[in-house]
This record gives sequence, structure tokens and C-alpha cells, in this order.
Amino acid sequence: MRQTNEKQIKGIRALLPCTAGYRASAIVTPLLMIGEVSLEVMIPLLMAALVDGGLYHSETYQLQSFLSRLPIGNNLQFVLWVGGLMILASLLSLTFGALAARTSAVASMGFAKNLRHTIFQRIQSFSFRNIDRFQTSSLVMRTTTDVNNLQNIYQQLLRIFVRTPLMMVLAAIMAFRINAELALIFVFAIPLIAILMIIMIRSGFSRFQVMLKKYDRMNGAVQENLIAARVVKSFVREEHEIHKFEESADDLQQWQIRAQKLFALTTPLQLIIMWTCTLVLLALGGMKVIEPNATLHIGDLTSLMSYSTQVVSSLMMLSFMIIGLSMTKASLDRINEIFLEQPDIVSPANSDLTITRGEIVFDHVDFSYANSADNLTLRDICLHIRAGETVGVIGGTGEGKSTLVQLIPRLYDVLAGTIRIDGHDVRDYDLVTLRDSVSMVLQKNMLFSGSIRDNMRWGDPTATEEEIREACRIACADDFVMRFPDGYDTDLGQGGSNVSGGQKQRLCIARAILKHPKIMILDDSTSAVDTATDERIRKGLRESLAGTTTIIIAQRIASVMDADRIVVMDKGTISDVGTHAELMERSAIYREVYASQRKEADA
Repeated sequence: MRQTNEKQIKGIRALLPCTAGYRASAIVTPLLMIGEVSLEVMIPLLMAALVDGGLYHSETYQLQSFLSRLPIGNNLQFVLWVGGLMILASLLSLTFGALAARTSAVASMGFAKNLRHTIFQRIQSFSFRNIDRFQTSSLVMRTTTDVNNLQNIYQQLLRIFVRTPLMMVLAAIMAFRINAELALIFVFAIPLIAILMIIMIRSGFSRFQVMLKKYDRMNGAVQENLIAARVVKSFVREEHEIHKFEESADDLQQWQIRAQKLFALTTPLQLIIMWTCTLVLLALGGMKVIEPNATLHIGDLTSLMSYSTQVVSSLMMLSFMIIGLSMTKASLDRINEIFLEQPDIVSPANSDLTITRGEIVFDHVDFSYANSADNLTLRDICLHIRAGETVGVIGGTGEGKSTLVQLIPRLYDVLAGTIRIDGHDVRDYDLVTLRDSVSMVLQKNMLFSGSIRDNMRWGDPTATEEEIREACRIACADDFVMRFPDGYDTDLGQGGSNVSGGQKQRLCIARAILKHPKIMILDDSTSAVDTATDERIRKGLRESLAGTTTIIIAQRIASVMDADRIVVMDKGTISDVGTHAELMERSAIYREVYASQRKEADA
């Protein structure tokens, strides 16, 4: 329990910097609320004066000290003066409230903007292993809905959490000044509402927590369906996906209903308490008004009724706010998980190392996605890749080829052993320097919404038109790009949805070329192009990236057979390393793959 509280305190502290730039609005809002409440509390007092001193003109009524200074000549003038003060107080209270609403909106929206930026920046610092701990849909939900919940509660903290306690205290003080005996009714109402709030908070938090998880599940179903829309349609699984979504939506609906039942139950209970207080006050107050030598005037009873409503309404509003806090606490915990997640890959302090040659050494490297020596993906990898060398990597599916190259730019860190580039452990390089020197074209090619030109400039933001076209020519992409009506201004849509798989691969290779890397990694990046185009791309890379260390992962031996050396992977280990001719002589795995591919080609 103590550890949980400490985490929550750390999470709240992490939110404080997000108020920067909007603190003036946050400070002004409570001051405006104080003005609004003070004027609102004055109105019942003026109403009592209007009723007793003007309408009924009670002989025993004593004017408030500030009213005695008014130039009052008769009842009509008194009513006009006091009525005018009530209108003025109402207008000023309304003005203060409107200004407070604006300043609180500015402060809360600015806070939400900073918080989203902080969360997104935090996610960008995560390694692949960190991101693997969260679902993508959950991260989206935390950056949107959970932030919205915190934004709303922050706005309410600035206004309602100032207004309700202040209103309750001032209205109670005024009520006790008028008649302490009748004001004791509030003393009995407050514990009842407090008990009700405690019950709601305890049952509310768990319900809201589950409800947010159901949101994650539904968002995940939507996201997965949209990303895999082509697969869904090709397998005619629309009905299955609709049914799956309906299940998650229905499940979410049930938990939303369970959560909202708290509000549905709270309102009538609070209204019962409020109207009970009103009836008791009317009964007891009415008896005091009509008794001989009454010390309580009609106007006093009227103002007591108003103060009673203000006190109980404030309690009701406070209870709603606290129930809202229970929902926000669930959102805070989810955002706090992102803040407390420690990136397991960080840059060393003050590293000024640079990569000049691109020599790579794997020295007895072990790796595990589970971070466990009992469940290794790569085992005792020893490999020396000379600077400027072209190395091919082949092996069956799941043998660790992609994992091997992802360790070079530290997308993951080794479990044991070291990887050295130009004689230095990759963990000694600044992450920006390291990754800037390595270009990767991954198995899952990704293009971003925007034009082709915009996507190319991911490789080099300052690239000229000619440099972009030259990179695309090397990657055999310029021809098909120029066939588009808008050429390099063609909008690719989300994820490059309006280009084919082979075109997407070639654009990604061109983008990597523009980076001018010391190390180029092609992870099965020509699988969707024909053999002739594959050969032209490899030839272009040899000519344009002479001196660049190149690693080519491929399923086709034809894609790597002209490499300086070829690495054969088997069950997470290196089975053999050599040229095509050497491997044909001594590697049974290599010969078997070669023979099967030749047979397919001949067929």
C-alpha cells in the first residue's frame, strides 16, 4: 500500500512541470472563484433585507450596517436600492464566474497539451523492449482519453474544488449568524453525504479501472482491423471482425453502465438529503416566524433556505467531484505507468565517439526477448564483419536473422557478450550518433502520410531534388514515381496505402540511401521485387555505397551469393560463414536451401 502511494506521489510530481506556461491562468482562476462565491453569498443577505426591510417592513428588523448608509426615504426606494444591489452582485458574480471558466480552460488545455507532449516524448525514449510491454492501442488510449480525464479534473480542481468548500463554509457561517439553532441541520446532513461519498469512491475506482481496460480492448480491435483491412477482405472475414468488435463494444457498454450507476444512485440519495433538510428547516423555521415576539423574520427564513441550498448543493457537487476523482485516479495510474517505465536503452553520458569505418564485431553475444538466459533467441554469436564488407545472412524463419541485425543500432541490448563498432562497444556510443550512422530497411516497411518527397527526407532533411531522384534511381524507384501524375508530390496516404509492396520496399531503400550511412542493413527488403530488379538494386548499392559496410538478410540465395561472405543461421547460432563457393562445399544447410531454390527456379 505504501509503495502504491509513493508511486502515485511520483506520478503527481511528474505532472507538475506540465503546468509550465499556464500557471498564471491557474493562479488567477481560484482568485476569480473567491470573488464569485463571495458575491453569491451576499445575495441571500440582500434578499432578507429586501423582504423584511422593504416588502414587510418589519418594525423589529435592523438594517445591515452597509445598508444603513443608503439614501432611503421610503419602502419603494429601499426596494429599488436593495434590488439594484442584488442585480449588481449577480452580474459581478456572473462576470467573475465567466472569467474563471475561461482562465481555467486555458490552464487545463495548456496542461493537457504539455502532458501529451511529455507522454509522447517519453514513449519515443522507449526501446523496443519497453514498447513490447504495452499494447499500441493502450498507449493511444493513455495519450488521448486518459489525458482528457486529467485535463477535466485539473479544470475542476481550479474551479469546483475552490468554489464548493468556500461556498459551503461561507454559507454555513452566514446561516449560523442568522440562527445557530436552525443551522445545526447542516451538521446532520454533512456526515450522511460524507459516508455516501466514501462508499462511492471505494466501489468506483475498481469499476473505472476495468472500464478503461475495456476501452483498450475495443480500440485494439479497431486498430488491428484498420491496419489489416486488406487481409480481412481477402479472407472475407468482415462478419467475424464485426462480431469481435460488437463483443468488445458490448463488454465496454456493460462496464460503463456499472460505472455510471454510481452517479445514477448518488443523485437521488443526495436530493433526498437536501429536500429533507429543506422541509425540516421550513417546519422549524416557520414555527419560529409565527410565534409571539418572533426573533426570526420571514426574510431571515428565506435567506436560511438559500444558504441551506447552497451548503447542501456544494456537498453534492463535492461528492460528484470526488467520484470523478476515482475515475481520474485510474487514468493517473495508467499514465504513471508510462512515467515509471524506465528505458532500458539509454545514451552514455558525454560520449563523443563517432563511427568512421563501420567495422562490426560480435563477441560471444547472447540475446533473449524474455531477458532470460534460459530462453535465448541468439546464443554465443561470434562474427567479425570488416569495414566496407558486404555480408549476406540466410537461414530459416525464426532462426534469429532479424534479431541479429537489430542489436547493431541498439534497438535491443545484448544479454551477454559485446558488440563493437570500430573497436568500441555500441553501448559507449551516443544513441543519436550510433543510429545516425546505421541505415535499416526492416522487414515491415513503413512509409508515413505525406508526399513521397517528404518521406525521402526522413533520410536527409536537407536533401536536394536531384539527390532524392538519384537515391530513387539506385533503388529502382524513380521510374514508377515519375509515372504518378504528381511525381514526387504524390501523397502516399497512411502507411503508404496507395503503393504496392514492391514499390514501398524500393522507396524505403531509397530513403535509407539518402542517409549516407557507414553501415547499411537490408532485412529481407527486396522480397517483394522480382529477381531482375533485385539484381539492379544490389548493383546500384555496390556502386553508390562503396566503402559502406552492408548486411543483407534474404530468403533467396540469389540475393546474397555475390556477397563477400555469407552467414548461415541455424537455431539462433551461426552454423557457418564463408563465400558461396565455400558454403557449397562444407555447409549442408546452405546446399539444401540452394538446391530447393534451384529446383523451384527450374520448375
